[in-house]
Amino acid sequence: MKILITAGPTREPLDPVRYLTNRSSGKMGYALAHAAAHDGHQVLLISGPTDLDVPDGVDFIPVETAAEMFEAVQDSLSRMDAAIFAAAVADYRPATAAEQKIKKSGETLTLELVRNPDILGSCRSHFGFTGTLVGFAAETEHLAAHARTKLEKKGCDLVVANDVSQPGIGFDSDRNAVLLVFPDRIESLPEDDKHQLAHRIIQEIEKIPRD
Repeated sequence: MKILITAGPTREPLDPVRYLTNRSSGKMGYALAHAAAHDGHQVLLISGPTDLDVPDGVDFIPVETAAEMFEAVQDSLSRMDAAIFAAAVADYRPATAAEQKIKKSGETLTLELVRNPDILGSCRSHFGFTGTLVGFAAETEHLAAHARTKLEKKGCDLVVANDVSQPGIGFDSDRNAVLLVFPDRIESLPEDDKHQLAHRIIQEIEKIPRD
């Protein structure tokens, strides 16, 4: 299969030296890219800024902002059989980015934020993607319920959900524990190394029927 994978955080600039971001390390997305390439798939990795090495045999597009990731996905998705959206994309960005460094001037600072484009939510409706669609859900409560809602709302074939409030797994960690939420069932994968989980997730994606 030709598989597109997004990974890492995005950075939304406030001024030339500051930005809004999140704690995503990109490790899960890069592990998925490595596992998919290892299994013989043709992989395109679109990633926000990380400290990770691009896996061997993987095509790579670096991006920084959510808007850049949206554009890269839009340009590439039609050539793909499957897409896995593991990136932690910022939901909002500053309405404007200052051209010069914002100077300290008062006790408070108010930022106006605007919505970023919904990349996963655009795949079916806006991009017309008909291949296998996999989303990720990083939650702090009601894991299965929120993942099920995301699966149905975005038109996914699978949502991989993890509880990022649990210490020692998820963000910044080499380990994770996830729920695989399918339209007809939920399967739990207990805590393991992200590379081991990635191989299992790719195996499950390979089993999803394609048109």
